[in-house]
Amino acid sequence: MALSGKLTKKLVENLGAGRHGDGSGLYLVVDPSGARRWIVRVVVKGQKNKKGAWLRTDFGLGGADVVTLNQARERALEYRRMAKQGLNPRFNARQKVPTFEEVAQQVHIDRMPTWKNAKHGQQWINTLRDYAFPKIGRMPIDSIDQPEVMMCLAPIWTEKHETAKRLSQRIKTVLDVAKSKGFRSGENPVTAIKDAQALPKVKAKVKHHKAMAWRDVPAFYADLKSRNAMAAKALMFTCLTGSRTGEVLGMRWDEVDLEERVWTCPEARMKAGEEHRVPLTDEMLAIIAPLQAMQSDYVFEGQKRHKPLSNMAMLMLLRRMKVEGVTVHGFRSTFRDWASEVANVPRGVAEMSLAHTVGSNVERAYARSDLLDKRRVLMERWSQFVAANGDKIIRIA
Repeated sequence: MALSGKLTKKLVENLGAGRHGDGSGLYLVVDPSGARRWIVRVVVKGQKNKKGAWLRTDFGLGGADVVTLNQARERALEYRRMAKQGLNPRFNARQKVPTFEEVAQQVHIDRMPTWKNAKHGQQWINTLRDYAFPKIGRMPIDSIDQPEVMMCLAPIWTEKHETAKRLSQRIKTVLDVAKSKGFRSGENPVTAIKDAQALPKVKAKVKHHKAMAWRDVPAFYADLKSRNAMAAKALMFTCLTGSRTGEVLGMRWDEVDLEERVWTCPEARMKAGEEHRVPLTDEMLAIIAPLQAMQSDYVFEGQKRHKPLSNMAMLMLLRRMKVEGVTVHGFRSTFRDWASEVANVPRGVAEMSLAHTVGSNVERAYARSDLLDKRRVLMERWSQFVAANGDKIIRIA
C-alpha cells in the first residue's frame, strides 16, 4: 500500500525553487538551476549535538529524477524508524542503488535538450544499448569497476575503435553522474584504464571522403544541368556552395534573402554550431529561384509535401550516373583544392567558405568578420569555372 503525503507526482515535476514539505519530515528541495532532490529531517532518539540539543539532522535520499515520490516516502519512513530506535541513519541506512542501465537512461533523458538533433541523442544511447547494457546494464552502478568496463571495451577496441572510444566516453559520463548523485565513490574506472594504458594503442586510419578532381567538375556539372530531378538541382547547388548535405537539404526559404543574395544557415544545422552566411552567385540563384513556384517550406522539396529530399537522394543520383569513387561530401574537398591551386586565395577565406573554424579562440575573438565580401568574389569565380560548360550537354553515363 502506497504511503500518502501532501505532494503529488505533478507537483514534484513542476514546483519552483525552494523546500517543499510532503509531511513527516520529508522535503523536496528544488535548486535555482531546476535540480530536484529529496531530503528527510529526523531527530535521533537519545543523541544530542554539541550544544546539548536533540540531534536533528537532514539526510539526502537521492535526486528526484532517480528516486520516485513513493520511493522517497518509503526511505523517509525507514530513516524515521531508525531514528526512533536511536540509530543514526547516516551509518545504518541501506540506500537502493540503481543499475547502470537505469542511470544511463536517465542521463540520456536529462541531456535531450542539449543534443544537436534527435539522431545524435539516439546514437548516444544506442551505443550503450548495443555494447554495455548486455554486459553491465543490470549491475548496481556502485559495483562497476575496471574489469566490468574492460568487458565492454576489449572485444571491440581494435575492430571498432571509433565506436569503442565513444563507448568509453559514454560509460565514463554515466559513472560520473552516478558519483555526483552519491551512488559511487572513488576514481572513475574508465580514467584508471586509460591512465594504466590497459588497452592496446590503435593507430586510427584517417578516412577522407572520396572527391572528384576539380578539372572534371565542369563536365560533370553540365551533365547535372541537363537533368530535371530535384536531386540533380540539390547536387548542383551543393557543388557550387561547398556546403554539407544536411545544410543544403534542410535549407528553407525563410533562410534565403534574394535581395541581399545571401543564404543564412542557422547554427542548429551547422557542424560548428555557429550561424553561417553563404553568398549566392548568379548560377546559384538560377537553380533555386524557379523552385519558389512550388511554394514549399523547403527549397529542395522531396516526395512528400513540405518535406526535404532524403539524405541519400544525391548519393543515389551519383550511383545512377555511374560516377565511381566520389561522395557528395567530397565536393567540399574539390572546391578546397581548386581554391588553393587555381584561385590562390588566402587560407582564411577558403576555410571560412567551407564554414571551418579558423584560428585560436583568442584570434576568433578579435577577428569577428566572416569575410562575406571576399568570399562572394571567390564563390563567383568558382561558379563561373564550374558552369563553364553550361551550354554543352556532356553525358557521363
